[in-house]
Amino acid sequence: MKGRVLAINTGSTSTKIGYYKDGKTLFTQSLEHSAEETGRFSHVMDQDHLRRDAIMDFLEQEGIGLDAIDIVMARGGLFSPVITGVYRVNRDMRDVLLTCRDGIHACNLSAVIADDIADMVNEYRHEHGIEATACRAYIADPPMADEMLPECRIGGLPEFPRRAFLHALNSRATVRKYLRDHGHTTNDVTAIVAHMGGGITVTLHRNGQVIDTNNGLGGDGPFTPERAGSCPAFPLIEMCFRSGLDEAQVKKKVLGQGGAVAFFGTNDLRELEQRAAAGDEACSTWLKAFSLNVAKYVASLAATVDGQVDIILLTGGIAHDSRIVGDIRRRTAFIAPVEVYAGENELDSLAENGYHILEGTVRIHRYDKNALVPDESE
Repeated sequence: MKGRVLAINTGSTSTKIGYYKDGKTLFTQSLEHSAEETGRFSHVMDQDHLRRDAIMDFLEQEGIGLDAIDIVMARGGLFSPVITGVYRVNRDMRDVLLTCRDGIHACNLSAVIADDIADMVNEYRHEHGIEATACRAYIADPPMADEMLPECRIGGLPEFPRRAFLHALNSRATVRKYLRDHGHTTNDVTAIVAHMGGGITVTLHRNGQVIDTNNGLGGDGPFTPERAGSCPAFPLIEMCFRSGLDEAQVKKKVLGQGGAVAFFGTNDLRELEQRAAAGDEACSTWLKAFSLNVAKYVASLAATVDGQVDIILLTGGIAHDSRIVGDIRRRTAFIAPVEVYAGENELDSLAENGYHILEGTVRIHRYDKNALVPDESE
């Protein structure tokens, strides 16, 4: 693999970057942003220059100049309609991300910053008479990618269709790793991937498409260290009308103050493991319930394909927890073998897609903000 790839993944309090040369990782780094820094901005998208400058300053410290970047890969933001795959950052995508039309999250910054840096590279090359293929910015496997079967989109009310919101980047990369490890030359498996972190998404992959999933951000699926997951309708309705909380406060309660945070005041499952080992029965029971809820969702997705599942893959940061992994394996091994690919590895996944682009071995999709369904490839 030839070429130099810069990968960017913006989170709520950090900007993670990776730099790759000829297929090798030269470095990865998490650039932390203090509450004081980010608090100066009334809207998350106003942080674009702050974060871009932090990236450029760090690259300069590492001796990486603008002449040493061939392609910029970014974490996908909140925009629809899309399917999985690679998209070049274009004006439509920037417009939707900058206005947060389809949702507000710091991940919306990644593609905008990547596109700005690609423009800086091209301007530098022009000014210095450097002849090279234009540097471009791309995203891969955005979180709102929707390839769900029609029957999987139906909810209990017409107003509440089931929607996709998943860890598409890492879950698809995990399937690719499994395929390589087991000598597959084509993506010909049916896999269930459970990505377990602050958010949890369980996805059903068939021949390269994600045909069923939960909405990991919108209150659908297992509860997580800090999210409530699926909630019973009547108590939720009663809370909305009787608690005195406004819409934003209710969303915060189920999205950032749910799960382990609501029960124990922490989102660190390692702390709960220590407390359980010391005899805290409440923590022990909650951890069993956590594993059970993930296992139940894995089992429910197996029904979508009549139980014909080749492999169950556990990934994300929580997949490092041997107790939780063991519980999920015990409860789901009757469906298919279970393998563990712990960690998120999103920067490496972006770089992998970047090299596919440079080699011309991947289809590039075009994003159209006005389309009702995803556009065809460029």
